[in-house]
Amino acid sequence: MTTASLKDKPVRDLARMAKQHGVPGWHAMRKDQLIRALVRRAKSALGTAGGRPGLAPPVARAETDPAAAERIAEARERLARAKNLATRPETGRAAKPQRDRMVLMVRGPFWLHAFWEITPRSVVRAQAALGQEWHTAKPVLQLLRLESGLHASASACVVREIGVHGGVKNWFIDVREPMRCRVELGYRAASGRFHALARSNAVTVPPAAQGDTLDAHWGDIAGECDRVYAMSGGFSPENNSTELQELFEERLQRPMAPPARRPGAYDLEDDDDERPELQLQVDAEVIVYGATQPDARVTLQGEPVKVQADGTFRVRVDMPNKRQVLPIIASAADGGARHMVVMAVERNTKSLHPGGRESTDL
Repeated sequence: MTTASLKDKPVRDLARMAKQHGVPGWHAMRKDQLIRALVRRAKSALGTAGGRPGLAPPVARAETDPAAAERIAEARERLARAKNLATRPETGRAAKPQRDRMVLMVRGPFWLHAFWEITPRSVVRAQAALGQEWHTAKPVLQLLRLESGLHASASACVVREIGVHGGVKNWFIDVREPMRCRVELGYRAASGRFHALARSNAVTVPPAAQGDTLDAHWGDIAGECDRVYAMSGGFSPENNSTELQELFEERLQRPMAPPARRPGAYDLEDDDDERPELQLQVDAEVIVYGATQPDARVTLQGEPVKVQADGTFRVRVDMPNKRQVLPIIASAADGGARHMVVMAVERNTKSLHPGGRESTDL
């Protein structure tokens, strides 16, 4: 690109070339100014491109197109938000300093519920620790099986790795079998290196009994908080994690503690005159469930039982304070086959007065 070769070109073509090569202020230049600017740009490119005249380095479209530059900036911002696992503090912790914590809860034999809080400084430390690998690192949630009863057992193995994203602090994890496990949140680099941010408490997934039914709505757990807390190991003496208890107490605004006698309460050995009046009535029932052919007829103690489309059935039976025998009979639709199972159950309920004396009221 020389002055002589540019003089024969019209101003319109010179302006277009100046725009393509990123010449600042090209739209206000005259023809001779455009020629001088293009020649200077070509000489500058010649010094950086290794000596091939007439060639200038390509100019990115984002440098000359504000809309493209804005879209690129928005895309980078979205990627940064998806990668940033820092969270806001949970409601009720405003007066407490924020710290990293992670809680794993058991929601049934097939679902775990992970909750976490990560401080911004922990994400910054992860970026510094991963160095150049940070650019390829992705946020992941690891599910680890514990081969022994130890919380920090070295024999823990990764069962599954789940890709997560920033802007959330909850994740539901489906499980296929009973096991003792925990979860870890962190970043996985392309090289396979994992940098952990937080580790949860250890929980035990219960086995699924035939006929178990679970609420499919996973919104508020307040209605079954004690059950979820107990299944997650909250009342277990082996649980050495305080984060589970803290989370439940913050959400429910009440203490979580196993049923126990309050200090100063009356013992059973106290005198009758000092013991306050307290009424307690207890009753019980038994749930009988099972499975048979979908078209079979089932009776329990001679009463018909509804059989579902998949062949399962479920019925509640009163359980008086005695021993009773429950015959369950399944009959084929054509009457050609019959199967009977006899179940014996017994209830022995006693009411104890202070001092361990048995009551005869029941």
